[in-house]
Amino acid sequence: MCNLYSLAKGQAAIVAMARAMRDTAGNLPPLPGIFPDYPAPIVRNAADGVRELALVRWGMPSSQRAIFDAAKQRAGKLKAKGKTVDFNELLRMEPDSGTTNVRNTASAHWKRSLGVESRCVVPLTSFSEFDHGAKQDVWFALSPDRPLAFFAGIWTPQWTGVRKIKTGMETTDLFAFLTTEPNREVGAIHPKAMPVILTQPEEIETWMTAPWDQARTLQRPLPDGALVEVARGVKKDEAATA
Repeated sequence: MCNLYSLAKGQAAIVAMARAMRDTAGNLPPLPGIFPDYPAPIVRNAADGVRELALVRWGMPSSQRAIFDAAKQRAGKLKAKGKTVDFNELLRMEPDSGTTNVRNTASAHWKRSLGVESRCVVPLTSFSEFDHGAKQDVWFALSPDRPLAFFAGIWTPQWTGVRKIKTGMETTDLFAFLTTEPNREVGAIHPKAMPVILTQPEEIETWMTAPWDQARTLQRPLPDGALVEVARGVKKDEAATA
């Protein structure tokens, strides 16, 4: 699961490669470490049909079943302490930290988010997978000079719910990106999955415009040998901004 990546390229390069027609992201600094539940730049198909660069919070809504199960577990703990529980209210306010990576696109939960209007691409220059054996982050890029690439993503507008109990109910736009089986380089560190990465403008166009039967063919790993390790043991790819 990829829960950490970096972006060292500027807005002009992102806009040009993804053919964005509008930029609402403000002044983007280099982002050596992008973490879940924080705003990050994406290029999305906006509601008015314009392709735009925007800042959106990372982590799509979790499934209703996951939220229900979490609320049920919390209710059980409260009852065990002798507390009275209003389950409907507990469920309404159950925190959802979000789903950062999407693998099973056949799931009913994700099918509604696979249309062109819900697709986005997420710019990156390197990404990290955690090596559980060495207990450290391992960073990958297309080459040592970290060229621009994009994750194939999905987004949803104006989700209303609770991320953290202390902040309560919020309304915000959210995104996540797709994963697939790993290639050789990533599989050596994380054998379960790698992000779906688009490296060519034609791939971006297919993801952003094509019917799902065509776009789904992009949910595949990069070829073996397409990635190199560029850093290890750090939470931010600072070399990408040097």
